[in-house]
Amino acid sequence: MAKKAQPLFSAPRIDLEFPVQLKRRSGVALHIQLANQLRQAIHSGRLEAGSRIPSSRQLATLLDIDRNVIIIAFELLLSEGYLMAKPGSGTFVTNERLANKGIVTYTEHMPHRWAKPSIPEESNLPSAKTITFALGQPSLTELDTSAWRGIWRYVGATTPSGEYGDPQGYLDLRTAIAQYLGRSRGVRCTASDVIITNGSIQSTQLIARATLGPKDSMAFEEPGYPMVREVLKSLAVPIVAITVDDDGLIVDSLPTGTDAPLLVYCTPSHQYPLGSRLSIPRRLALLEWARIHDSLIIEDDYDSEFRFETLALPALAALGQDCTVYLGTFSKTLMPNLRVGYIVAPPPLREHLIDLKSLSDYHTSLPIQIALSKFLLDGHFERHIRRMRRVYANKRQILLQALEPIKHISPLRGLEAGLHAHLELPASMPASTIALQAWQHGVKVNTFEPYYHDQVMRNGLLLGYGGLSVKDIQMGARKLAKVILAFDKITRG
Repeated sequence: MAKKAQPLFSAPRIDLEFPVQLKRRSGVALHIQLANQLRQAIHSGRLEAGSRIPSSRQLATLLDIDRNVIIIAFELLLSEGYLMAKPGSGTFVTNERLANKGIVTYTEHMPHRWAKPSIPEESNLPSAKTITFALGQPSLTELDTSAWRGIWRYVGATTPSGEYGDPQGYLDLRTAIAQYLGRSRGVRCTASDVIITNGSIQSTQLIARATLGPKDSMAFEEPGYPMVREVLKSLAVPIVAITVDDDGLIVDSLPTGTDAPLLVYCTPSHQYPLGSRLSIPRRLALLEWARIHDSLIIEDDYDSEFRFETLALPALAALGQDCTVYLGTFSKTLMPNLRVGYIVAPPPLREHLIDLKSLSDYHTSLPIQIALSKFLLDGHFERHIRRMRRVYANKRQILLQALEPIKHISPLRGLEAGLHAHLELPASMPASTIALQAWQHGVKVNTFEPYYHDQVMRNGLLLGYGGLSVKDIQMGARKLAKVILAFDKITRG
């Protein structure tokens, strides 16, 4: 038995879902009007290639016009190649490309006033076999997946609400965060002080929008967090770069008097990216400077939970909540794709931030907030932190041991806390050259260049080890050490 012939292409039956407006007194023939509107629908993609066009009888009834008008319009489009007729099947939009029909398409070379450059990205992406020492990447292997799945079963069993959530955030989550910060960071706050956001980048953007006027500037660590700096640039905020050393932000470098910036963004618990901690004298000096100049400090406490062989220093917000807005995130402590952070703001700022949050995205995803609140309130979060502190301490030690052969050339710094460290390089060993050679050996590392607003003042490499396995840390660090030793041998002759 012969097989039934298959159609050349699928042809969905459609009605005209776009408006066709034929004006009988416009001075333009009806068949021309119809042909023009069908042609425009094909150009815009509203009539896709292969789509079946209603028959001339159907269109005549639908549009309440003489069938001959439809037939003439069809013949015009058939002759131009926009339509094709299949005897016994109907009339279809042609499958042929219409690039030669005078359609103007976008090209990269077409200038537009509305086209603005995007944030620069790295042109080369690592291959699947590359060992990437990525900053800010936590490990998920040790997450208690049984507890995590149980929490999501709990969320799925809750009755969904048809209403929008609170722009300030889910009350149980804000309560759990306030209790946790009181225990772990000494920040005295309640649920009413906490605002849930989609991470530290959105938090900083909201604060900048809420506080900065046309003539206000913002002090920023140099080097500092590139993504936050790009957010400030997008808001046209004047940036005052403040140098960082081994004791953190150099407070004496902050402008004074009428030049004092309104905001100061800093990462005092684990400077990003150097890894240093702001010393107690400088913390007190920074708070005093802020009070004298009526300025506000943005304390980004992104991974203070992970500290090794050292006591935690008090948060700036614990020492001076009157002039500090505190930022936290679950991206480093749990997983980046949660996209949940929080702000602890002084009362004069809080309501304005909540209003701006509601205008930005109204509220952070409610199911995720419910899951996180249960994860915190049931004690899973703090157990996870204690477990990961041991895991990251071990990884840090593995990295240190693997780089032991080059410590006389390139010492490893910033090891007191966090998920990354930096490798100092001698002036005779350009970081970009070492990074390129490491790449060629299957190891991806970062240089300091993207982290500086002005001139790059440090020569070194940034090594994020949090998300790597012990095996990859060992292998990647050994390859990097070989590259540095080989380069050192060549330069020494």
